[in-house]
Amino acid sequence: MPADIPAPTTTTAAGAPHPRFAVGVLAFCGVVVAVMQTIVVPLLPHIPALTGATPAAASWLVTVTLLTGAVFTPVLGRVGDMYGKRRVLVASLLVLVVGSVLCAVSSHIGVLITGRALQGAALAVLPLGISILRDELPPERVLSAVALMSSTLGIGAAIGLPVAALVVENFDWHTMFWVSGAIGVIDIVLVLWCVPESPVRTRGRFDALGALGLSGALVCLLLAVTQGADWGWTSARTVGLLAAAVVVALIWGAYELRVVSPMVDLRISARPAVLLTNVAALLIGFAFYANSLVTAQMVQEPKETGYGLGASLVVSGLCLLPGGVMMVVLSPVSARISAKYGPKVSLALAAGVIGSGYVVRYFTSHNLWLIIAGATVVASGTAIAYSALPALVMRGVPVSETGAANGLNTLMRSIGQAFCSATVAAVLANITFRVGGRTAPTLHAYQLVFLIAAGAALAALLVTLCLPGGRTPVTGAKGETGGTGETGGTTEAGRTAGAGTVGGNRDVPGDRKDGVRTMPIQEGA
Repeated sequence: MPADIPAPTTTTAAGAPHPRFAVGVLAFCGVVVAVMQTIVVPLLPHIPALTGATPAAASWLVTVTLLTGAVFTPVLGRVGDMYGKRRVLVASLLVLVVGSVLCAVSSHIGVLITGRALQGAALAVLPLGISILRDELPPERVLSAVALMSSTLGIGAAIGLPVAALVVENFDWHTMFWVSGAIGVIDIVLVLWCVPESPVRTRGRFDALGALGLSGALVCLLLAVTQGADWGWTSARTVGLLAAAVVVALIWGAYELRVVSPMVDLRISARPAVLLTNVAALLIGFAFYANSLVTAQMVQEPKETGYGLGASLVVSGLCLLPGGVMMVVLSPVSARISAKYGPKVSLALAAGVIGSGYVVRYFTSHNLWLIIAGATVVASGTAIAYSALPALVMRGVPVSETGAANGLNTLMRSIGQAFCSATVAAVLANITFRVGGRTAPTLHAYQLVFLIAAGAALAALLVTLCLPGGRTPVTGAKGETGGTGETGGTTEAGRTAGAGTVGGNRDVPGDRKDGVRTMPIQEGA
């Protein structure tokens, strides 16, 4: 075995006494991390009074988690592929705990932003958990487990808003950070106890320059997108950052194509099965996030607007809770659809359901129960989509690239959410009227958001229909095999091998075929 390939280790019963609980533990970790992304949203209007910060500074409590999540998700996914997924997952949870404690002990806006930045970095837990499940579970359980893990992003968002609203209205606002830190510690203990370390490793050295280049491009892009409304879309800062993002991305791409062990294997990412799945993830992320952004604000608008319901902060947050319940219920349903007809069919169905939900919302913007129904339909489609996306990614990449590939797919969802946030802010800020001595968005502004989100869902449907069909193993495309019979790594020429064993020492879970285990997924017609 070459010296630069970490030797795989076999997990023993002593290391993971209750592996049957691993799925539940990892899903719980995903929900906690997702809750952290939204937990400060109800608090934002109160931050200037609580901390003495400006509203612009307070907005960074959300923006910074988006930036650090976008940067660290693909990077830590790659690190996990190379050096141990459970090890990196535990480190991510530890960072979340540190960030929570910082936010809990201080009211200084600088400390709060730093703590939120650390919490955002823990978003890498999601692709790492998916990778562990792919490596460790028997084939008949992979799809359902991955579906649940992927859906935790939406489940946590739906739970986080009402829980945070309850805390803000009834307790000291630092309490939610103490609680999140304590839950993070529990997560770490449970992971160490129940989750085995995956012995599957990617060979090669970590591409530090590639990670730096990707981070630079993402920071420039997301800063421009999230701050463009405040700075002005034609301002020098916004345009300069967008131009810098393009230049850095081009240089980074040229470098990644030449390096032996790239941060992101662009040749694999350019395959239609992977590229189109990532484009669909961006569009689905955009379509889903509009539901979360608009629902709470819309029902809180005063009745004088003619459409607002004057609901409280807690009631507005609870409007999203049924959607979170549906995401739990529908994740195994999505897995069964993917197993029978293929994840392409699942994703197409999901995009159609999301679009239909926004049509419902367009025509039912005056009744609370119909608003909740429309929001729940959108969440239901999102549950199916978020469950299908990892299956589509895994069928197109080698098993040794699972963490990085799912990290990139999660990143694309986050970028879609960032573009959605900027779009919604621009629409609601520019289509307004005066009512009750204040400026408020018109009903047409909200309906336009619904139409834009429905358009994104329709675009996701069209992209999904362009995905290649056929029977493809979920463990990855069949690739090259080295002279020693090893597969699943990167050859010396920089070409990525297919799914299989690492160091000839461990098989990938799945059906045996030519000494390599794979899990076939039948695409629907």
